[in-house]
Amino acid sequence: MNMREKLSPAREPVMTSVSRSGIPVPTSVDASAVHPENIGQPGEYPFTRGIFPDGYNGRLWTIRQYSGFGTAEESNERYKFLLAQGQTGLSVALDLPTQCGYDPTHPMARPEIGKVGVSLSNLSEAEILFQGLDLSKISTSFTINGTAAIIYAMYLAVADKQGVPREKLTGTIQNDILKEYVARGTWIFPVRPSMRLIADSILYSNDVSPRFNAISIAGAHVRDAGATAAEEMAYTLANGLAYVEELRSRGGDVEKFAKRLSFFFYVHMDFFDEIAKFRAGRRLWARFMKERYGVKDPKAQHFRFGVVCGGSSLVAPQPYNNVVRVAVETMAAVFGGAQSIFTCALDEAFQIPTEFSAELAVRTQQILAFESGIGRTVDPLGGSYFLEQHTDRMEEMITKVMSEIDAYGGVIPAIEDGWMQLRLAERGLERKLDTDAGKNVIVGQNFFKKENEEVGVRELFTLDPTVAQRALEKFQRVLDTRQQSAVDATLAKLSAAAANDRENVMPYLVDCCHAYATVGEMVSCLKNQWGEFKEPVNL
Repeated sequence: MNMREKLSPAREPVMTSVSRSGIPVPTSVDASAVHPENIGQPGEYPFTRGIFPDGYNGRLWTIRQYSGFGTAEESNERYKFLLAQGQTGLSVALDLPTQCGYDPTHPMARPEIGKVGVSLSNLSEAEILFQGLDLSKISTSFTINGTAAIIYAMYLAVADKQGVPREKLTGTIQNDILKEYVARGTWIFPVRPSMRLIADSILYSNDVSPRFNAISIAGAHVRDAGATAAEEMAYTLANGLAYVEELRSRGGDVEKFAKRLSFFFYVHMDFFDEIAKFRAGRRLWARFMKERYGVKDPKAQHFRFGVVCGGSSLVAPQPYNNVVRVAVETMAAVFGGAQSIFTCALDEAFQIPTEFSAELAVRTQQILAFESGIGRTVDPLGGSYFLEQHTDRMEEMITKVMSEIDAYGGVIPAIEDGWMQLRLAERGLERKLDTDAGKNVIVGQNFFKKENEEVGVRELFTLDPTVAQRALEKFQRVLDTRQQSAVDATLAKLSAAAANDRENVMPYLVDCCHAYATVGEMVSCLKNQWGEFKEPVNL
């Protein structure tokens, strides 16, 4: 039987009796399934029903659209367009060279300049990227990990140039390197110096930009790589605890730094799995903070998170179906209590979003926020017999996965040995085979297809073919006009700081940015001291 016959649209899809996380779903649930002691009131420990007593009535979630492409000029134009459409925060996508620490002139960089995000190689580009945008009035999120500390330093330098006090800056850098080793791959340095770099950036941010989140511990990419909702939350909480331990080892005060820890997830299409995932994760994190670390301040127990609605749940066949998927996932995010929501555009499964599709993604959030009324009351599904039982079972599954990680020896040895990577790869293959076999129904892809169908959208995005050349020309102008002696001096100080494990490298990175040192130069400096991560091989 060939693939077309196996996935014939004539087959009837089956409504399964288990969720995508493998949790049994009963036809109905008795009231005895609800455990009131786990629920509580919104804004009260253990925060099952949300971290704020008034929910979105006090403050609406931040509306974002993940965006960035080409050079800083094009991305700046797109940001201004999105803000004009009612977006309330920026979400900056960086290109692969920037993520991996390569300057545009590096041989590995040229084919990827500006393709999956904006090229941001030095402070000059960052100044252009945020030109005409008041950083004291917008929240900026950066999806960046291996070079996160450098991009954060660059953002501080831009604020300094604009005259914006650092304490007024709000936003987030993803800065979660552990999930890069497990699921995504834009790592640079070995695990332990990377943990040091992340701790340095968080502790520095606590002091100089206390409203800025210097980490967003991310399950999103673990989810897209194949993890279930329960595994996504389990890996994320385990990574979060690893960061807490690293920060404590460097003298950090949990009561202080925990207030600026944030989390980041994908929302997929199993509606109640997603809501239960967030409710269970929120109360588990609160318990870890209170019971394991003795945290007394409720704000330091809060599980604050942003989401992307989309990701690998979006598909290229029948792309306008993705509008419905994103809307359903956004509802799950709202019912789950997200603080920040990114909605993917309908064409994001196969191209950079056009202005039309990006605007529609923003409008999706606005319709749900201001027309549907689903955010008027806090946790409106709370108390549902089914949801409460599903939340309890989700929590049990999350706890089981975390126990397996602990039994191995913890997150860091599990990554260094490749155990977590292998486990996730096996899960990703399992999900692919289930989809191919029709166990996971995806409308338009493996069921309800049209014969000889081609991907069709209203308009295609075309990246300017001169992007790479323009980026290289601008990069050379920076090299020609900067003061080389200042660059050399700041890089030498950065190298000395990196060699001293008790020194915080962040002030030296900021100085390097002010001197117009490039991302590649700063990364090379740190590589010379710390080396590079080598992917473990599992047989």
